[in-house]
Amino acid sequence: MGDDLSDEKMKKFIWETLKTGVIPGYGHAVLRKTDPRYMCQREFALKHLPNDHMFQLVSQLYKHVPDILIEHGKAKNPWPNVDAHSGVLLRHFGLTEMNYYTVLFGVSRALGVMASLVWDRALGLPIERPKSMSTDGLMKQVGASR
Repeated sequence: MGDDLSDEKMKKFIWETLKTGVIPGYGHAVLRKTDPRYMCQREFALKHLPNDHMFQLVSQLYKHVPDILIEHGKAKNPWPNVDAHSGVLLRHFGLTEMNYYTVLFGVSRALGVMASLVWDRALGLPIERPKSMSTDGLMKQVGASR
């Protein structure tokens, strides 16, 4: 995998990156194991695009990043989330403008919320309303003044 990037070079890259930042797509505030969405995408890629160069690089990261993050001691959860893989599939299927990846994430999140609201209506559940806050209330909460 990753013919032009040896495991040793990849490990060095990971350690160098950790000196000044994080490894995007690794760690999650809630999940305490590999994101199941990551695994679904990985299984799809293994079956349908095993020779894709970007997929090979992502696989190489998957092989090394968790162990290095554990050794580094900075991350409580070193496992990949869906963001560590989704770009490979989007790029493979022709969406190369990375600025749109966040848009797709937002649209998919909105569709999930809408589906939940439809089920709430179908099942006769009450409408869920988030707590409403005024600007003055928010400013007071954080100790700011106008």
